[in-house]
Amino acid sequence: MFAKTKLPAALARLLPWAPLVTWSYLGACRGRYWEVLDSLPAAPEPSSWPCACIVVPARNEAALLPHTLPTLLGQDYPGKASVVLVDDESTDATADIARAMAGHGGLELKVVTGTARPRGWAGKPWALAQGVEHAMSGPEPPEWLLFTDADIAHPSNCLRRLVAAATGADKAAVSLMARLCTQTFWERLAMPAFVYFFAQIYPYSWVNDPSRRTAAAAGGCLLVRADSLRAAGGLERVRAATIDDIAIAKAVKSTGYDIWLGAAGDGTASKAPAVRSLRSWPGLAGVWDMVARNAYTQLGRKPAALAGALGGLFCAYLAPPLLASTGVALRRPRLALAGLAAWTTMAATYLPTIRYYRLRPAAALAMPFTALLYAGMTLASARRHYKGTSTWKGRPA
Repeated sequence: MFAKTKLPAALARLLPWAPLVTWSYLGACRGRYWEVLDSLPAAPEPSSWPCACIVVPARNEAALLPHTLPTLLGQDYPGKASVVLVDDESTDATADIARAMAGHGGLELKVVTGTARPRGWAGKPWALAQGVEHAMSGPEPPEWLLFTDADIAHPSNCLRRLVAAATGADKAAVSLMARLCTQTFWERLAMPAFVYFFAQIYPYSWVNDPSRRTAAAAGGCLLVRADSLRAAGGLERVRAATIDDIAIAKAVKSTGYDIWLGAAGDGTASKAPAVRSLRSWPGLAGVWDMVARNAYTQLGRKPAALAGALGGLFCAYLAPPLLASTGVALRRPRLALAGLAAWTTMAATYLPTIRYYRLRPAAALAMPFTALLYAGMTLASARRHYKGTSTWKGRPA
């Protein structure tokens, strides 16, 4: 009887410290995920530059192509390189604008008219597959393929530095997370957190460790060796993947190849190339749609994973400010201390990402509100999945 009366009281005293325990675990056991890895592996340039091809899937990108495609055509790659842009059934002037830009740089451009995706294929893997097929059918098939998106701008030395890093460090794939737009309030609130959550799920140090199974890549800038992609089953293996970059990375690494993932640099010579996304999300609706499109897919479309994710968001991100405010209101110092300690630890891990995006340090304290926003977008993603209303540019996702 004595134990029965004491146990609930002990749990009540310990429970407020659960968020801090969670953050202590994350800090000690998640591969220092908060560190921004924005420097490529140090490696000498090759004595002979391999043939490379940049593959760009583009669907309704007429507005951004005039700003991004010239950055690809203007690559200063010392070896033979070309650009293949796949017009993925666009309903705007994407193909015409792309063709008009041929000659705006030293690289040859080929615009491929994409066909309707076969049964069982997701849109982007099918567009990439068509681009790769065209590239490999030429007289000199490329040894390296750079997959990028039509909204990504690349510095002129990007391909050169990626190939040098991959060949010098013996990596089958090298990928950079592009720097996202943070011009509007909602972008500043959500985009750094998107990168932070990604790194928390896929710590860069784990991805880059050959002894670990963790694999990830960023589709905006993913260089992969053609023979390793072929050995991994090619794009056929990831044909149904709506999160194609992660699927490609997992396929390549599971085949026994080493891969590397990092963040775009700031333009200085010592950092990785300053790869940037030019796509903007001026309002909440755009940000909401971007996250909700794939959030539930990232959880494997499993209700149990959804419940676990939402529970984790509440315990780790939402409970700390609730505990702190409740402790202050009720004049319970221990409760307030438990919440403030967890909230401070949370903000400290988010601060490097905030600094990477050149935002004010105080923005790190807004993470609980951002986490609440992501919880709502994740629920919306699950709802779209079960209603069958998830779309991307007017096409079922």
